Amino acid sequence: MVKPQSESNKGSKKRSLLWYVPAVFFQIIGGLVVYYKLRKSDATTARNSLFVGIMLSVVTIVVVVFLYGSFQADMAVAQSRIAKGSQIIDTSFGPIEYADVGHGYPVLVVHGAGGGYDQGIILANILLDGNSYRVIAPSRFGYLHTPVPDTTNNKSSFAAQADAYANLLDKLNIKKVAVLGFSAGGPSSIEFVLRHPDKTSVLVLASAVVHKEPPMGPMDYVIHYGLFKSDFAFWLIAKYFQPSLLSFFGVNSEEQANIAPAEKSWLSSILIPSMFPISQRQPGMVNDRSNFALINYPLEQISAPTLVIHAKDDTLVSPSHSLYAVQKIPNAKHIEFATGGHLLMGHHQEIKSEIGKFFAQRHAMETRALLLSTFQRQIHL
Repeated sequence: MVKPQSESNKGSKKRSLLWYVPAVFFQIIGGLVVYYKLRKSDATTARNSLFVGIMLSVVTIVVVVFLYGSFQADMAVAQSRIAKGSQIIDTSFGPIEYADVGHGYPVLVVHGAGGGYDQGIILANILLDGNSYRVIAPSRFGYLHTPVPDTTNNKSSFAAQADAYANLLDKLNIKKVAVLGFSAGGPSSIEFVLRHPDKTSVLVLASAVVHKEPPMGPMDYVIHYGLFKSDFAFWLIAKYFQPSLLSFFGVNSEEQANIAPAEKSWLSSILIPSMFPISQRQPGMVNDRSNFALINYPLEQISAPTLVIHAKDDTLVSPSHSLYAVQKIPNAKHIEFATGGHLLMGHHQEIKSEIGKFFAQRHAMETRALLLSTFQRQIHL
């Protein structure tokens, strides 16, 4: 006996593949909804949707557990790293965190955005001969264990940061330093040289912010108050979308393709992890970005010998900053690379050599001047 058409197709009616969409997007919840919706009219699609939802949920849980475990492990390493290697000293501008490493010619290394004293040490390692210098690397306002002072009355300005450096040097009994300002560390380095010329030997600006930048726009707010406040989101991008992060930080895709293996390893294992945890650096980045719009320096008044270094393909800090500095600062020496991006990739050894020669020339001049002054005093006596 032939069953009626309606009975023979009951429970096996063909359905559109769109019924699997809820299971894909909502996983086990979507699968359950589809299952209860179709279990009588299309049992096969109902069971398949539930199976897809369950499997995707299991995969998601496994991935999340793995990612979160890896994230927690990396954050634990980062927290352990920043808990040592620095000191905190009370100044008239509040507590200032700093590292004091090495022996020899004192250099104040001023870090950029996303940094802290730890980035200062990294910069010193790649741009200076560590055996010849005493590196003083402060965490600027809002970075790691240096809080942002009261934002009223310019207490959190780049000028205030520069005065805080001077106060720190006084407490360390350091009379004069060479200054190396990188990226967002440029403005407070310039302020230091202008406000404390007696404490300045030479100035080096590397990929540095020098002139005014526009106020924060909507995307800047999203990045600074969203991405940079979430340790997990930033870690996820740094870990699994590194090319995009490097592009954001001024190393374009073409430059990334030409990076030597040793430099790729340095980026992945040292520089990028040094920005963890990003949330403890976010207040400083917001403070920097707010103060960029107020920059207006009389660069022509800088008397210290100045070396300006930049790459033409820097997409984070425009080379216009360095060109402006060279035009305004008397007798500034300019080193410009065609490639290298914001991080000056491929040129670290050359830069180390150039900075070494620049410092040595100034140190020799200071030594001769000191000897001459001592000799003259002895004659008068």
